Amino acid sequence: MESAEARRLFTADVTEAGDDIDLARAALHIAMEERPSLDVTAYVSRLDELAAVVAPELAAFPAPADTLARMRELFARERFRGNQMDYFDPANSLLDQVLDRRLGIPITLSIVYLEIGWRCGLPVVGVGFPGHFVVKYVAPSSEHFVDPFEGARSLSVPELGARLTSMFGAAAVLRPEHLAAASRRQILVRLNANLKTVYTDRGDLTRALAAVERILLLAPDAIEEVRDRGLLLLGLHAYRLAVHDLERYLTCSPDADDAAAVREQLEAAARERVRLN
Repeated sequence: MESAEARRLFTADVTEAGDDIDLARAALHIAMEERPSLDVTAYVSRLDELAAVVAPELAAFPAPADTLARMRELFARERFRGNQMDYFDPANSLLDQVLDRRLGIPITLSIVYLEIGWRCGLPVVGVGFPGHFVVKYVAPSSEHFVDPFEGARSLSVPELGARLTSMFGAAAVLRPEHLAAASRRQILVRLNANLKTVYTDRGDLTRALAAVERILLLAPDAIEEVRDRGLLLLGLHAYRLAVHDLERYLTCSPDADDAAAVREQLEAAARERVRLN
C-alpha cells in the first residue's frame, strides 16, 4: 500500500465523520504515511486487548479515584511512559510506534489512554493544555486531570497552574479554556503540528509539508498553516504553489506581524518562478 493510499484513508477519516472521528484509526493512518505496510486493524486490536484487560477491574471499582488508580496500574504494567530521553524523536508522535515501544509524548500517550478509556465507557476527554496535553475524567460532580506522560498520575488544578507558570513565566494565568475538552479534530491538528515542528527542525521539509497538508484537511481555514505550507513549498522549490499560498496568506492577513517577512519570501518565490520559466 502506497503512502497516497494512507492519505486517502486519512482524508476519509476526517472529512466524512464530522466531529465523530475515529481518533485511533486517523492517528494510525498518519503513521501509515511513514510505514505503508502498517496493519491498522492489528494496532486497533491492541487497543481492544488493553481495554479488555482493565475493563473488569473498572467495572468492579467504578468510583473515580478507583478508576484512575486502575488506569495508572495498567500504564505501569504495560510500561507506557514518556520519552524524556529523546522527546523530539518523530516516532513519539506515531501511534503504531508508541504502541510498539511503549514510549511517547503527552498527546500520543493521551490518545492511548483515551482509546482504552472510551472502550471501557469512561467519561474521559483530551485537554489541549498549553505545552503539555493531558486527559480529563469528567465525573458527575467533579473533574480529575491525568498526565499519561508521567505514568497516568493524577494532577490537581493548582499543579496545572504551577506547570503553566513554569513553562510560560509568572505572568501566565490559568484560564478555563486551558482546561477545556479538545475535540478529536483538535487533537489530530495538535498531533500533526507536533510532527510539523519536529520535521521542520530536522530539515525534513517533505514530511513537514505532509503534516501541514493534513492539518489543512482538518482545518481548511487555518490561514497560518497556508502560510507555512507556502514557506515549505518555497524551501522545496515548488515556486508556483508557494506563490499561490503566500499570496493567499497576505490577502487574508495583510496586517499580520510577519506580513513584511512573508512578502519578501513571496517576492523571492516569484523571482525564482520567472527565472525557471
